[in-house]
Amino acid sequence: MHITGTLISYYFYCKRRMWLHANDIRFEDTSDHVAMGVLIEESSYQQRSSKYEQVAIDGIKVDFYSAKDNIIHEIKKSSKFHETHIWQLKYYIYVFEKNGIYGVSGVLEYPKERKTEEVFLSEPDRNFLIKLLDDIKLLVEDDKCPDLIVSPKCKNCSYNDFCYSSDV
Repeated sequence: MHITGTLISYYFYCKRRMWLHANDIRFEDTSDHVAMGVLIEESSYQQRSSKYEQVAIDGIKVDFYSAKDNIIHEIKKSSKFHETHIWQLKYYIYVFEKNGIYGVSGVLEYPKERKTEEVFLSEPDRNFLIKLLDDIKLLVEDDKCPDLIVSPKCKNCSYNDFCYSSDV
């Protein structure tokens, strides 16, 4: 089982959403918030396509990678879920290392907010990710979907109608 950056992100955001996504129950294609994020990624930093490349490796897909500088660039719509974004980028660095690409760092970018942040992977981070990956595998392979959470963040989630439907 390949663990994607999306699963890492959803783990921190909502384990139910992560389980649904991993089990091919997906609603992102109809989400205005997801569409806006894709638009921001595609329209920001258009000059980068000549300098950087998108890289897909072991189930992950990074927005831009500078092989010359050994930096992964990840573009996000907003810093609202900043900690989630940090761990997703740390996971990307971890996957690069697992594939023999060492000395990689990351840059998290929020173009609408004009903010950037450097991200590095430490040894404690690696240990945390190993445990996190085990936990994700256990959750995803469980036959039972995690329980519904009630949170303000659910209001804008692409899974909201599904989770809060009286038929579920």
